[in-house]
Amino acid sequence: MKSKLISIVALALIFNQGCKQKEETVSAKFCLTPEMEKSITIDTAKTAMVENELKLTGKVTYNEENVLKIFPQVSGVVKEVKVGIGDHVQKGQVLAIIRSSEMATIENDLNNAQSNYEISKKNFNAIEDMYKGGISSEKEYITAKKEMEKALSELNKSKNISGVFGNSNSSDYYIKAPLSGVIVEKHINPNMQIRTDFSDNLFVISDLKNVWVMANVFESDISKVQEGYEAIVTTLSYPDDIIKGKVDKVYSVLDPVAKVMKARIKLENSNYLLKPEMFAYVTINYAENNSKLAIPSKAVIFDNSKYYVLVYKDKSNIEPREINIYKSIREKTYIDSGLKPGERVITNNNLLIYDEITNQ
Repeated sequence: MKSKLISIVALALIFNQGCKQKEETVSAKFCLTPEMEKSITIDTAKTAMVENELKLTGKVTYNEENVLKIFPQVSGVVKEVKVGIGDHVQKGQVLAIIRSSEMATIENDLNNAQSNYEISKKNFNAIEDMYKGGISSEKEYITAKKEMEKALSELNKSKNISGVFGNSNSSDYYIKAPLSGVIVEKHINPNMQIRTDFSDNLFVISDLKNVWVMANVFESDISKVQEGYEAIVTTLSYPDDIIKGKVDKVYSVLDPVAKVMKARIKLENSNYLLKPEMFAYVTINYAENNSKLAIPSKAVIFDNSKYYVLVYKDKSNIEPREINIYKSIREKTYIDSGLKPGERVITNNNLLIYDEITNQ
């Protein structure tokens, strides 16, 4: 009986010692080392309006407010076309040549006007000398002077007309680029008969330094798109290049065939990567009529099918806390529960610290 009592006391002592050791282990706190403390970043949970995003498709088009359409100024037959769609052209560069009888008439009128002026000028000079010598009358002098001035006026008029049509001195009319840019449309081919009442333009030139993306918005999403909303655009050709812009116009008429509304995004294109007719993916950022607690997405840790953050109070008081996520949009995560406004969370090297704390 005495030996059994001794055995029970001994087991109790061993168990008690084990509990003490376990309590000491549990009570041991994690503390950031000076090096780790320097490497972390901390952000504060704040209430914010919930942002959302709308995924759309569209295509790149040239900026119709920054183009020049070239129409025929003379009738004739197209002799030569020197450029095609997509070609870069410089101001003054010849785009096409039209053989035109109108040009021959214009040049003939200019030559006649030049000849008449020279004749009238010689006649005036002769009469002027005679008038000064008392041989010619004042009336003859005034008449000759008026004839010369009339001839000069006709010459200037002919020069101006010839200048408008390029001063070619032949029956060829040269269509020249009025500005530097890219040929985005061409409706002219060799041997084509051209008339001045031709309803279509011959060329369209755009500098393409900025372009439009026309996004397709379905009826169910119309309320989510407004002018001024931020937009992110990527293309099939350059999927890794993210181009940021803004919705600068929302059209109020739906396409009767596709049943979509168009939203226009204006983009800078100084490197000319974006080309008309490219397929584009568009992400529109818009705000919900709702507010939630928001933290940086990089503060969230996923472990065992749950989400956690590290709530930072001081270097020796860091708490892994489970949270419920409302949604994550790019670099921001909105919280349903688990955090309070003003609480601070670790956003850098947090996974390393989480492992150190949970594996103690």
